[in-house]
Amino acid sequence: MFFIEDSIAVTRRIFIAGVCSAALPAGGTPLEVAYAGSMASVMEGPLKRKAAAELGMALAGRAQGASGLAQLIVSRSIRPDVFISVTPSPMVIVLGAGLAARAAAIARTEMAIAYSPRSRWAGEFRSRPWWRVLEEPGLRFGRTDPLTDPQGRNMVFVMQLAERFYGQPGLARRVLGPDVNARQIFSEPSVEARLQSGELDAASSYKIQPLAFHLPFVTLPEEVNLGSTRRAAEYEQARLTLGGRTFHPEPLVYYAAPLKEAAHPVEAARFAGWLRGDSAQEIFRSAGYDPPEGAGELRGS
Repeated sequence: MFFIEDSIAVTRRIFIAGVCSAALPAGGTPLEVAYAGSMASVMEGPLKRKAAAELGMALAGRAQGASGLAQLIVSRSIRPDVFISVTPSPMVIVLGAGLAARAAAIARTEMAIAYSPRSRWAGEFRSRPWWRVLEEPGLRFGRTDPLTDPQGRNMVFVMQLAERFYGQPGLARRVLGPDVNARQIFSEPSVEARLQSGELDAASSYKIQPLAFHLPFVTLPEEVNLGSTRRAAEYEQARLTLGGRTFHPEPLVYYAAPLKEAAHPVEAARFAGWLRGDSAQEIFRSAGYDPPEGAGELRGS
C-alpha cells in the first residue's frame, strides 16, 4: 500500500510544484497557465524549461479537466494568463464569455487504452482484442469524470463507436457501467500513478499520456480513436447527454489562448504564439503529439 500511495503522491507533487514553486529566471516573469491535465508531463517538464530559457518566463501551471477549468475561468474563481484546452468546447466557453479574443490550435492527439504492466491482464492486452479484455470480470478500469473533463466524455464515445465497429451491442454498458460511474472515475493527475502501482489494470487515456509515464498502451483503430479528421462525420454518430446537455465527439485538438484579464498580457500573448513556433512544436513531436492538421483558429463573438 505504501508504494501505491507514494506513486500517487509523487505525481500530485509534480502538479503542485507547477503551481507553487516555479523558479524565476533572473529578471523573468511568472506566467499562470491553466491547462488540460493530460498535458502535465510536457508542460511541467520540457516546455517549462524551454520557456524559461527562451522567453525568460517561469510557468506556474494549473492542471485539471479542461471543462472544469473553463468554468472556473468564466466564474473568475481563477485568473490565469493563458488557458490551454483539449477539444474546442471548453475554449468556446471562455471565448463566449468574452474572456479571450481567439485561440490557436497547437497540437493534436488520439484516444488509447493504457494498461498496467503489473496487471494480471497485461499479457492479454497484447494477445487479445482490447475490448474483450476490458469485459473481464474483476478488471479495474479507470477514467475521468465526463461531467468536468473532455477525456471522460471521449471514453464514452470510444466505447459507443466500438460497439458499432466490432458489432457488439451493449459493449459500452458492460465495460463502463453508467456514464457517470463513481467506481471508475478518478482525477486525471492520479490515473497514470494508479496504473504504475497496479491499483488499476487499465484506463482511458490520450496517446500522449502513457508515453510520458513509460506505460504500455493499446493503439485503437482510427474508426474509434477520435483522432482522424477524415472520420469526423462517423464520430458524430456517438452522443452523450449529461445535465440536460447533449455532447458529440470533437477533434482532439489542443487550443491555447491568452486571456483578456491576464496579469501579464504581453507575456501571455507571446507565450501563446511561441507554442505554435518551431521550438515548442519540436517538443510536442518528441512527446508524441501530432500536428493540429486542418484545425483552424477559434474566435470569440
